[in-house]
Amino acid sequence: MQKDVRKFGTSDKRGRNSTNADPFLPHAGTQESSICTDCTAVYHQKRWSSDADIFRQLQAHAAPHRVTCPACQKIAANYPEGILTLAGDYLWKHEAEIQQILKNVEDRAFAKNPQERIIRMTKGDGRLTIETTEEKLAEHLGRVLHRSHRGELKINWTGNPDICRVSWERML
Repeated sequence: MQKDVRKFGTSDKRGRNSTNADPFLPHAGTQESSICTDCTAVYHQKRWSSDADIFRQLQAHAAPHRVTCPACQKIAANYPEGILTLAGDYLWKHEAEIQQILKNVEDRAFAKNPQERIIRMTKGDGRLTIETTEEKLAEHLGRVLHRSHRGELKINWTGNPDICRVSWERML
């Protein structure tokens, strides 16, 4: 009997099956040292970053390779991978504070990985809905909000590809 030794990750090198179903990641890869035309994120050493020094170095070259990063493509296509729904009377009494917490968390996430962004925030039916480009960002926003303001937090991973649906609610 042979042991199942499949590896998990986004890589398909060495015969591994790709476990990432993100339709906006190029299968052939991105040309090294590229700059996003919309958000100025930099693809360098096989990862996207928001490093200003690398951006200036690439700009100094005559013609840096320009692409649209996967996060900007998701934003343009309105393709959320994470959906956070906030509800309850407590939300509306502390709306400015809660939105500032969410913005701060997004800024920290963007500094680490510019592919993690909030696509949009919409109000309606007594709810505030936040859509994100990455499923883990929606989960992280919900957990931070729950940690700082308590309430009831539910996290649900559904669909193919996975979509993280997070709901937070707190009554007074």
